[in-house]
Amino acid sequence: MSRVGFIGAGRMGLPMVRGLAEAGHEVRALGRSSESRAAIYASGAEAFSDLSEVGEGADLVTVCVFSDDQVRHVCLDSLLLAAMPSGAVLAVHTTVSPRTVEAVAERAAAHGIDVVDAAVSGGPPDIAAGCLTLFLGGPEGAVARIRPILQSYGDPILHVGPSGNGQRVKLVNNALFAAQIGLLAEAADLGRQLGIDESVLLEALPHGSSASRVMGSVAARGSVRSFRSAVGEFLDKDVAVVRKTVAELGGDLGILDSVISGGHPVRYPR
Repeated sequence: MSRVGFIGAGRMGLPMVRGLAEAGHEVRALGRSSESRAAIYASGAEAFSDLSEVGEGADLVTVCVFSDDQVRHVCLDSLLLAAMPSGAVLAVHTTVSPRTVEAVAERAAAHGIDVVDAAVSGGPPDIAAGCLTLFLGGPEGAVARIRPILQSYGDPILHVGPSGNGQRVKLVNNALFAAQIGLLAEAADLGRQLGIDESVLLEALPHGSSASRVMGSVAARGSVRSFRSAVGEFLDKDVAVVRKTVAELGGDLGILDSVISGGHPVRYPR
């Protein structure tokens, strides 16, 4: 079994910590508050208040914080990399710019540390069930070393190329996810124009040729508005990352831009 450092034991991270501990790994997680430390201990891991302690002796350190700025602070503005042993791997679950991953990888290389951007698709129930989708970008050797550890909560684990590609795939995924929510909002509006209640429409459409994973999730919530309220904080953050990153990389969202829900051109049900 491996020693794993974990930074970001929150809504998404804490179930990961639990999965790692249950799989028999020795887990050290960052806990800045007494409540956070209590939750970490309850999950079977050790809690530390200093980033350096989390990184000491680790085979893998996983970062699952909320924003790009937080990833830069943890990986570039702290002593984490200096505390990690040469040959270790740093994995980033947070949705960030590929350029952030590249900057972290460049800094980490000076310490003999490989960086894998391990972008995720799914939520806490998927983590608990061990079926969180992971898009991994990084060196083949590093991916091979951490794959058995990430299998504590990830399946499938997809290696999609060099560092930064995990984020690129995730950004496309998030753009399409947000656009599908926008299209479903438009479809619900069309249904109302035709005299069909949204709940009736959402009960029927998952059985038709237009069915999708997003539609199933929306239908389970009963309405587009209800689903968007449940995922709104993360959706808005990820869409902002999509827009910023596509612009800085010189890309174009194309038709996705007109339906992507984060831009609010879509008429949501009242």
